[in-house]
Amino acid sequence: MPHNVSLISTIAVGFGLALILGFLAARIKVPPLVGYLLAGILIGPATPGFVADVDLAGQLAEIGVMLLMLGVGLHFSVADLMAVRRIAIPGAVLQIGVATAMGLGVATLWGWSLGAALVFGLCLSVASTVVLLRALEARGVLESVNGRIAVGWLVVEDLVMVMVLVLLPPLAGLLGGQTNAAPSEHGLWATLGVTFAKVAAFITLMLVVGKRVFPKILWLVAKTGSRELFTLCVVAAAVGVAYGSAKLFDVSFALGAFFAGMMMRESEFSHRAADESLPLRDAFSVLFFVSVGMLFDPRVLVDEPLKVLVVVAIIMVGKTLAAVALVLAFRYPMNSALTVGASLAQIGEFSFILAGLGMALGLLPVEGHSLILAGALISIALNSALFAAIEPVQAWLRVRSPLARRLEQRDDPLAELPTSVHASFLSGQVVLVGHGRVGRRIAQALDAQRIPYVVAEQNREIVEQLRARNIPAVSGDAADEGVLIQAHIAHARMLVIATPDTFNVRKMVETAKLLNPSIEVVVRTHGDDEAALLTQEQIGKVFIGEQELANGMAGHVLSRLRPGTHKAH
Repeated sequence: MPHNVSLISTIAVGFGLALILGFLAARIKVPPLVGYLLAGILIGPATPGFVADVDLAGQLAEIGVMLLMLGVGLHFSVADLMAVRRIAIPGAVLQIGVATAMGLGVATLWGWSLGAALVFGLCLSVASTVVLLRALEARGVLESVNGRIAVGWLVVEDLVMVMVLVLLPPLAGLLGGQTNAAPSEHGLWATLGVTFAKVAAFITLMLVVGKRVFPKILWLVAKTGSRELFTLCVVAAAVGVAYGSAKLFDVSFALGAFFAGMMMRESEFSHRAADESLPLRDAFSVLFFVSVGMLFDPRVLVDEPLKVLVVVAIIMVGKTLAAVALVLAFRYPMNSALTVGASLAQIGEFSFILAGLGMALGLLPVEGHSLILAGALISIALNSALFAAIEPVQAWLRVRSPLARRLEQRDDPLAELPTSVHASFLSGQVVLVGHGRVGRRIAQALDAQRIPYVVAEQNREIVEQLRARNIPAVSGDAADEGVLIQAHIAHARMLVIATPDTFNVRKMVETAKLLNPSIEVVVRTHGDDEAALLTQEQIGKVFIGEQELANGMAGHVLSRLRPGTHKAH
């Protein structure tokens, strides 16, 4: 070769193997991410054959981290988090504490230092946002209450990990990292003070300046009509802010890119920014996972099989049970608890970022990094099976466990209508399932016409808000006959299912018609195929979101173009 082509060979072989192994993983119903990690293992120094340039792969991985965090920032919604804050914030913090304690405990028993054990526990405590979102989308529950709780939980975990990435470098010396000397107490507080001051300065700059500048820049670039310029603007902003924040404020690339995404979200072009940057984000995120795999030594599976099993048990059993217990403690139904528990039973990108930082600071041993990667590979591969087991496990628990039955049937003040509800809401009313974006507008229309209705909603916080406004509402899954009974479905005039989760529509309608054969049913759905099946089963009047939008727009266009309606300008 006339010149050095290590960059080209690393990218070419990395992408090629990732494509092949990712495809094979998808074919056996395993997340492609497992294939990307395996591709990295095959071209890493721990396996024979071609060995990619580890240093170059590390730099490519840093770009992947930036673009991954850009995506997290673009999709971060304070409003969505606030909608489930009462369960997501305390639940995520407590679950991180429990999982970190379990990891720290076993690592201490293995004879590791405090710093290594702490980093190890933190790595096991945070789940993969990428894996979670794809798992929820595949099951059509991303927009459901359970999906929103799981995503909100993950957002809190991500924010906690961002703070850990900020705090770990100044604390490394105290925890036994590679520094000249452990700082004194005064020096430690001074270091932390400087760190927090720099982070605060960066956040202030981004909130005050970035919030105004980024939307305007996106608007100016969008006006050119050039798609490639718009994509370039998004990527340049993410990488530029990440690099600048690291150089000027000593904060991580991840935090800089995250805030760049958050500021872009303020623009009306945020969805376009997310869509246009998605291919590049996907490509570099593949390289990120490949580079992570390159650092994995497969010998740990042979040399330390018991440690690997312990790690997997903490991730898939310990974290899951802790999350299930916490969700149940907040009086959410068993289905919500099992969904959130399954969502968190894996680790991913933040664990890799934190493990890499731990190694760079001399805190985490190579063995710890390999155990984390082994736990990630196994937990991600088995996560889809865990999701598939939710319904059978729930059914088994109902039959076999008196405790599970008591948990589902326990007294809950929000699961019953107050005795003070007026009689007009108990007969001839509309039972409205779901009070999200669609349900809220239907409720407003019913209010305007003074038509009585009762809301059945899974989100307890929404039920509390409705009751504070004297609107009759019950908390729970309307697929459970007890919830519809509490909404007095037997005497209702109409059942309106406005929830995006159409998985349990048939069960809701079946229960409603069993208790009230003459009830009228109205259902929303997203796709033509699903609508055709529901119509074929004569469930009731079915509305398709896209079709109603098209009808509304077409009606407006036709009304403007009718003879006599044209106005001269």
